[in-house]
Amino acid sequence: MRHRLRKYIRTAGIVTVSLVFLLVIGGYIAYTKREAILQKEITKATAKAKKDYNLDVKIGSAHFVGLSTVALSDITIVPAQRDSLLSIKKFQVSVKLMSLVFGTVKLSDVIMENGHLNLTSINGVKNFDFLFRKKKDTTVKTKVDLSVVAKNLMDELLYKIPDNLDLKNFLITFADDSASVKLLTQTAQIKNGKLSSTILVDNGAATWHFAGIMHPSDKNINVQLYADGKKVEIPVVEQRYHLKVNFDTITTRLQKVENSDGITKIYGYWSVRNLLINHAALSSNDIVVPYGSIDANVFVGKNYVSLDSSSLIHLKKITIKPYLKYQLNPVKIYTVKVNTEWLNAQDVFDSFPDGMFDELAGIQAIGKLKYHLHLFLDSSNPDMVQFESALNKQGFNITKYGKTNLGKLNSVFTYTPYEKGKPMPPRIIGPQNPDFTPLNEISPNLQYACLTSEDPSFYTNHGFVVESIRRSIATDVKQKKFKRGGSTISMQLIKNAFLSREKTLSRKIEEILIVWLIENDNIMTKDRMLEVYFNIVEWGNNVYGIGEASHYYFGKSPSELTLGEGIYLASILPHPKTGLYSFLPDGSLRPSLQNYFNLIGRMMSTHGWTELDSSGYGYASVRLKESLRQEIAPVPTSVADSLMRQTNDDDDDTPTILPAQTQPKPAEKPGFFKRLFGKKDTVAAKKQELEIDTVGKTPKQIRQEKRALKKLEKERLKELHDKGLM
Repeated sequence: MRHRLRKYIRTAGIVTVSLVFLLVIGGYIAYTKREAILQKEITKATAKAKKDYNLDVKIGSAHFVGLSTVALSDITIVPAQRDSLLSIKKFQVSVKLMSLVFGTVKLSDVIMENGHLNLTSINGVKNFDFLFRKKKDTTVKTKVDLSVVAKNLMDELLYKIPDNLDLKNFLITFADDSASVKLLTQTAQIKNGKLSSTILVDNGAATWHFAGIMHPSDKNINVQLYADGKKVEIPVVEQRYHLKVNFDTITTRLQKVENSDGITKIYGYWSVRNLLINHAALSSNDIVVPYGSIDANVFVGKNYVSLDSSSLIHLKKITIKPYLKYQLNPVKIYTVKVNTEWLNAQDVFDSFPDGMFDELAGIQAIGKLKYHLHLFLDSSNPDMVQFESALNKQGFNITKYGKTNLGKLNSVFTYTPYEKGKPMPPRIIGPQNPDFTPLNEISPNLQYACLTSEDPSFYTNHGFVVESIRRSIATDVKQKKFKRGGSTISMQLIKNAFLSREKTLSRKIEEILIVWLIENDNIMTKDRMLEVYFNIVEWGNNVYGIGEASHYYFGKSPSELTLGEGIYLASILPHPKTGLYSFLPDGSLRPSLQNYFNLIGRMMSTHGWTELDSSGYGYASVRLKESLRQEIAPVPTSVADSLMRQTNDDDDDTPTILPAQTQPKPAEKPGFFKRLFGKKDTVAAKKQELEIDTVGKTPKQIRQEKRALKKLEKERLKELHDKGLM
């Protein structure tokens, strides 16, 4: 046994000595040939840069210093027929020898002096566009493993951060047709794991500092960006995108990177203090976040990237649990989840960013709130999108209103409508105004027609219809644009009564919050909400409220409105300024409205709000009052219908219509005209469809107008289908 052990030890010793000998011999050969190898590699690299990217790379001198350090000088990179991109006077880099033995390149020391990175984009010509140029790939494409890609990228990034850095006078400039910026790094050092730097912005207009802990080999990074005596501002962002951004301090931490079970996990942390954002699309005011942070745990799998549910967002006094996942293949799938624990209601309101929700500023409340959001979208089947959103309450109650008294609509108040940012004549919403109409004096024909077209579940929903929002998301995804809204009557009321018409994200969120507060804190009854809505909603040019509208169009009081007149007024709510285009010069309605009347009428009948009517639900009896007919210009049907399809100039929200929950499902799929009009023969339908004014027109003109009418009716039916009516 001992003999065998001695034999193994002797063999191992021989192998070890042989390996050491080979390494010494190889190292000696490499050492003696290293200068030639260096020059050969530089020649190959410059040739490749010229061939693949059309870059002219020149290096004044290159040689080894010591065992593992390369010193370069007078480096220049110039893209063909472009401005010079990079110049460096002195560059010296050392690598870790043990890493080279195992086939990886880890930087040990870097010294750089007097460099200039110049980025330009003038008249559409960029001197860095080679970075985005795709090379022709003739190889067979295979699906990459994203987790492997993420691991390799993190390794490459961390390996290229040196253990020790000494950088002096490195200038970065950027200029395009509308903006420019200069960043001069006077000094930047990494020594013993500590980073320090001094950066002059735009010739000394500001001084920035990157500072903190830098241990890239241990995957431990904790750095801060801050400025001397002022906020950090990004001038080029404001110049190019009209987005103002500044902050006191941003902190970035990389805590851990690991790969296991085919998943690359990156654990990081970001925080910001006194962040200010201003952009016309976000808010008309500066949005200020005193403190915010995120523990962001990013998981990358074979075919997906996700922000794991273990991540936490901290915003002032509240903590939010997000989950985001983007699956790339075999189909694109998006998952979003946002959850909170039970939070003190006052902490929630106190944590709103300053300047974002003006009307709620200063509000006080008791109780607890808990939020839940779930969105799942398979891009291959958007109609099956899943959407849930709920703000639950526990002992919640408002004890003091903020800047705006949310209960003001319960009594007489003054309403000032705005059009294109300019105030219109104010209206008193109360008995003092002769046009004010109590709900019980508004014809049920009008009430039910508007409820049917705008919000059939108004009396049973709490300000939001999740199914409506779900359909909106599906439609927007299919159309690849924000085309369909999901506004209920409650949302339209709040938008008109409390908020400006500015089209900003903060205004939309504030609208949602106020609706939730009014509905869930029982600030107003449904009847009062509907009454105020009918008395302030726009019905035409400087026509606000049903009292003004019924007299303006028909010369009668709201209580006298017929079924046809009610359906007509409901039809113009999405485009009130074009209401008169619904009429022909003789005061009758345009034929293209017949389908709408039949559709709304049938839906009303399913609720028991009117009787089934094969004669068009009052369409033929609607007549514009005599004095207004002279204001109707004789325009072609196609032009009028196009104008009638326009939405309100002040807001792009399109009211959403949901089918009645009680609507019976047919046993068999009905034909087109049966679905649209009920039991009605196609001959009669065809005759009604083609009714146009033929006086003074040639047969060709009549045929053209009939074809145009058919096309427009199909478009209108599609609109109604997209809005949920069909």
